[in-house]
Amino acid sequence: MTLVERLTLALERSRGADPILLTGDHHDGDPDIATLAQAAVLIAVTERAEPGVLLTRRTDTLSKHPGQVAFPGGRIDAGDGGPVAAALREADEEIGLPPASVQIVGIADRYRTITGFEVTPVIGVVPPDLVLKPSEAEVAAVFEVPLSFILDTTNHLEATVEWQGRNRHYYEIFWDDQRIWGATAAMIVNLSRRLRWTA
Repeated sequence: MTLVERLTLALERSRGADPILLTGDHHDGDPDIATLAQAAVLIAVTERAEPGVLLTRRTDTLSKHPGQVAFPGGRIDAGDGGPVAAALREADEEIGLPPASVQIVGIADRYRTITGFEVTPVIGVVPPDLVLKPSEAEVAAVFEVPLSFILDTTNHLEATVEWQGRNRHYYEIFWDDQRIWGATAAMIVNLSRRLRWTA
C-alpha cells in the first residue's frame, strides 16, 4: 500500500470517529465565523521509508510571527478556487514546491486562530528530496520532521503562558533545535488525534 493510500484510508476511517479536537486559540467562546479570513496550509508528507513532514521557519524580519515554525500556507485569494489551490500556490511561492509534484490526500480539520483566520490544512504527499527554493523574504529554513515523531502524542507538550491578563494554554513540539508551537502544533495535535497514525 502506498503512502497516499495509507493516509487516505486513515483519513476516511476517522470520519466516523469523534476525536476531541482543538478548535482554535481564541478566548471568549467561538468567534463569529463570518468575520474570519480564510487561509490554507499544506501538510506535505514526503514519500519515503520513514515519511516526513515539511515545515518552514519564518524569517525574523516578517511583521507577523517572525521566526516561528509553520506549514507553508496563507490567505485564500479570490482567484484560488478553494483551500487546495491556495495551499499549493502558497507552497510554491514560499518554498518552491511545484504544485504538480503534490498528490492530494484530503482536507484535515480547520483551526481558528486568535489573529482572525480559519485555517484549512490540506494533506498531500510529495516525492522525497525535492530541490526546494525558499523565498528569502519569508522563509529562513525548510526542514523535515518524521511523521511518526510529530504524530506521537508523547511529543505533544502542554504549556501555559499568561497573555493579556489570561492564562493561555497551548502545545509545543521540539525537534532538534526547532520549536513547533501555536497554531501549527495545534493542527499537528488534531491530525494525530484524527489519524491515530501507526507506521
